Amino acid sequence: MTVSPLSLDDAQDFARIFKAVADPTRLRLVSLVAAHEQQEACVCDLTEPVGLGQPTVSHHLKILVDAGVLHREKRGVWSYYSLEVDTLNRLSAFLSTK
Repeated sequence: MTVSPLSLDDAQDFARIFKAVADPTRLRLVSLVAAHEQQEACVCDLTEPVGLGQPTVSHHLKILVDAGVLHREKRGVWSYYSLEVDTLNRLSAFLSTK
């Protein structure tokens, strides 16, 4: 951010990502996935910790997947979520003052 001004495309991309994680529930979901065994979690592992029903948690997870923050892998009837490391590294580099 301090090296050069953002292009319009980059600004829109970062805004979309930040909007997705700006919700407290979604931020907690990212944290729960990151802290889960092998940094991967099923929706069934996430509903109780956030205190919300499966449809609501699935909605929040879809927003995070669509923003590129999480990756979804379908296994049978369950979807498993993991971190999109490239996106998180981009955010980290963007926010860095170095």
